[in-house]
Parts: sequence; structure tokens; C-alpha cells
Amino acid sequence: MRAVDRVLAALAAAGVQADVRRFEEPVATAAAAAAALGCPVGAIANSLVFEADGAPLLVLASGAHRVDTAKVAALVGVRRVRRAAPAFVLAATGQEVGGVAPVGHPAPLRTVVDVDLAAHPVVWAGGGDHHTMFAASYDELLRITAGEAAAVA
Repeated sequence: MRAVDRVLAALAAAGVQADVRRFEEPVATAAAAAAALGCPVGAIANSLVFEADGAPLLVLASGAHRVDTAKVAALVGVRRVRRAAPAFVLAATGQEVGGVAPVGHPAPLRTVVDVDLAAHPVVWAGGGDHHTMFAASYDELLRITAGEAAAVA
């Protein structure tokens, strides 16, 4: 099953009626996605996988800023949080860097969801590849990921 199909299945299983968009050109960055969707870059939920003392940690961060890894480490109670290598991301999510979705992974990931995303009535997240995005509300992202709301910037 393709990564996008796993994401769509996870959304359907969670009862999310997502607006899914597929693009001809890759939308692998928040800026590219915002431009393609005609929305503010802050409404893009970057699905960033970090290595937190060896375990995968998914941070859904607003595209408008960078994640403060020291702040996130303190928040989740680990010594160190660092950006995961592409092979680590693929193993943890079944998806490639630049196309990681909040759901559709082989196993649930501990997730932190940026509170700054709540400022947007519609948030766009990766759909499992470099060409697919889906829309959800902030509350839906929290629910479908069992995520913890936090300031991550």
C-alpha cells in the first residue's frame, strides 16, 4: 500500500473528512505548500521527525517558524532532541522527508502539536508524499495524532 493510501485510510478511520489536494510539482517545503495552496505559511503543519534520546518524536510545527529542540527536549523529558536522519524518518513513518504526514505510520509516534497552528481555522499537512496535502482543523490534528499541544518555537 502506498504511503498516501495509508494516510487516507488513517484519516477515514478517524472520521476526518479531509480536503485532499494532489499537486503536479512537489510541495516539500512549507513555503512551496503555502504558495500552491494560497494560504499563509503559518497554516502549514510541518511534520518533522526528531530523534529524542533514540526514539522517534513527531513535531507538527507551524511553517512560520523553527522548532526549538532544547525547549522540546525539556517538554518531553529527554536529554536531547535532534533532527532525525532520512533513513530513521523512513523507518519510523514509512514516508520520506519532505512528505511526512501526521498519520499513516507503521506504529503511532509520540507527537507534539505546535499551539501556533491553532490560530488558523484550516491547517494543511503532508499527505504521505511530496505531492499531496490534506486540510484539517487544529483540534482534528490533536485528536488523530493523540498529540500534546505545546509551544515549540
